[in-house]
Amino acid sequence: MAAPVQPLFLGQGGAARFGLYHAPQAPCRGAWLYLPPLGEEMNKARRMAALQAAALARQGYAVLQLDLHGCGDSAGDFGDASWDSWLADVAAGLQWLAVTLGPALAQPPGLWGLRLGALLALDHASRAAVAPSALLLWQPVLQGSAHLTQFLRLKVAAQMLGEQAGEGGTAALRAALARGEALEIAGYTLAPALALGFDGLDASRLPPPCPVHWCEVVADAGRPLPPAAARVLKAWQEAGVVAATRLAPGPQFWATQEIAEAPALLAATCALLDEACHA
Repeated sequence: MAAPVQPLFLGQGGAARFGLYHAPQAPCRGAWLYLPPLGEEMNKARRMAALQAAALARQGYAVLQLDLHGCGDSAGDFGDASWDSWLADVAAGLQWLAVTLGPALAQPPGLWGLRLGALLALDHASRAAVAPSALLLWQPVLQGSAHLTQFLRLKVAAQMLGEQAGEGGTAALRAALARGEALEIAGYTLAPALALGFDGLDASRLPPPCPVHWCEVVADAGRPLPPAAARVLKAWQEAGVVAATRLAPGPQFWATQEIAEAPALLAATCALLDEACHA
């Protein structure tokens, strides 16, 4: 029988961050801190994150699913969050795992991120005094600027439908952020301290200081790695990064209208980590 998932808070008051801890159900192989994507993608992906966390726990991994500052059940409003506060949350989550597992953990915890959470993992790894043991990247955002533009287009679309007055498209919205103005987008208050924190990030310039396990969801079996991802992977490998990839057919569950599952991604992730463990 699977061990129950443990809900918990890291910190107190305004620093409280909600998490779900999945204890390893076999001899401990390591630990992972899960970093979610941005906005509504986080909610759409919760089921897949929970399914994968449970699968990893069965393999012997400890997993902490963390709600970042201003997200989910953590303290603060989304509009209070900044990229720096999210980086601080990553450090706190990694420390909690290291302290909780103690001697059972033979190496530092790894970072598992989906979409913008993967770019957050890359940015943290590039700055950290102690590198994570590995990165598990699900459909990583490769260009922070492109991802911000995609998010801003939600507001542009609302304006075109007549819900709000406005003109100038994403360029005008970027100018507002640069002036220090927060934006209301699809029910979220996007603060400049968050948006501008990831806007300039480029995954190709963040070669990780640790092994990488990269999983991409594709429309059909047999599809190759998307060209942009292939270019980033090549740049990393030329920089000496050890990286392995897996492609899994399935829906883009972080963006589907209804909650969706991608069983092939779950299986591919488990197989990839199992191979790495026995390499």
